[in-house]
Amino acid sequence: MNSKKIVFKRKDLLGIEELSREEIELILDTARGFKEVSIRPIKKVPALRGKTVVNLFYEPSTRTRISFELASKRLSADVINIASSASSVVKGESLTDTARNIQAMEVDAVVVRHPVEGAAFLLSRVLKASLVNAGDGSHEHPTQALLDMFTIREKKKKIEGLNVVIIGDILHSRVARSNIWGLTKMGAVVKVVGPPTLIPPRAQDLKVQVFYRPEEAFIDADVIMGLRIQLERQTSNFFPSIHEYVKDFCITPERLKLAKSDCLVMHPGPINRGIEISSSVADGACSVILEQVTNGIAVRMAVLYLLLAQKQI
Repeated sequence: MNSKKIVFKRKDLLGIEELSREEIELILDTARGFKEVSIRPIKKVPALRGKTVVNLFYEPSTRTRISFELASKRLSADVINIASSASSVVKGESLTDTARNIQAMEVDAVVVRHPVEGAAFLLSRVLKASLVNAGDGSHEHPTQALLDMFTIREKKKKIEGLNVVIIGDILHSRVARSNIWGLTKMGAVVKVVGPPTLIPPRAQDLKVQVFYRPEEAFIDADVIMGLRIQLERQTSNFFPSIHEYVKDFCITPERLKLAKSDCLVMHPGPINRGIEISSSVADGACSVILEQVTNGIAVRMAVLYLLLAQKQI
């Protein structure tokens, strides 16, 4: 890759809402080049040799944390992983003080996941290092949306004009928000479906179509994206029971038949099998769930490269 031809003018990646369509396309195009690295016998390029990336996670994570770690290492950056349970946070240190101490060690990028909305924005004002939002509360999860868009574009050859359905806990899902902002900017028709209590107020203001029955939303769908029920973020009962949710909203083979025959089935994980999606659909021919995981590494390589390479030019 020729770094002189790729200039990402942002210091941080805080969310999809602030990105232009051209910036999204730049990230996706850059990721396409990096995906090839992961199938090489030696899965490494020297693009970020000498750079240091800190993964600062205040919430549990498997896919995202490992994906960022692999992305950094495949770019030849040095990686430090910090979990809040093993940091000075347990001694009462504030988020900003933790960040300032990390910055004092002259790191180049910090990837942060935090349960509070706006935490990434706050840290970006404290750090000289580049900041990547790996999920802040129910607000945004930009790299998940980017890898989802990358997967859709790779499989469908386009995003413009596709019918994309997002089903489940829209209200509490940062993945849903980032995808809605990204997919609509890229020209997709986005439909959201779920129990009325799990659809955000004034959802139509997000330029989406709102449905309360998957049987209506799934008709002619090109992509169906399931979401995990965010029980840890729910402060009250938003539906009568899990059994009722499964009966009305689980992605089943019968409901999938309403979509186009080449419809993609996606899920950001972790999957609750038999609740949001049946095992036969999750493991079926339409599923690209594991490909999303694979593509996450390439997309995060692209994000780190674009944020840090400008400092090397």
